[in-house]
Amino acid sequence: MTDKFGGATSFVRAPGQGLWRSDVTTERDTIAVVEVMATKLAPEFWRFLRERLQRELSQEEIVIRALGNHPALNP
Repeated sequence: MTDKFGGATSFVRAPGQGLWRSDVTTERDTIAVVEVMATKLAPEFWRFLRERLQRELSQEEIVIRALGNHPALNP
């Protein structure tokens, strides 16, 4: 992230806990949030990164979202 965007912030000191129902049991997971601010969206980069992280971390789903309210994204 620092090479591509100049930096990133991770919120792992107090990770969230995820709960979801799987058949008859309740599954638990630790949630980590990483925030990156960029002036341009790069959909292919994020799609590739999401797919790679899902494989490498054995995750069913990794969520990547973009908020477009930064002035540089809305000229």
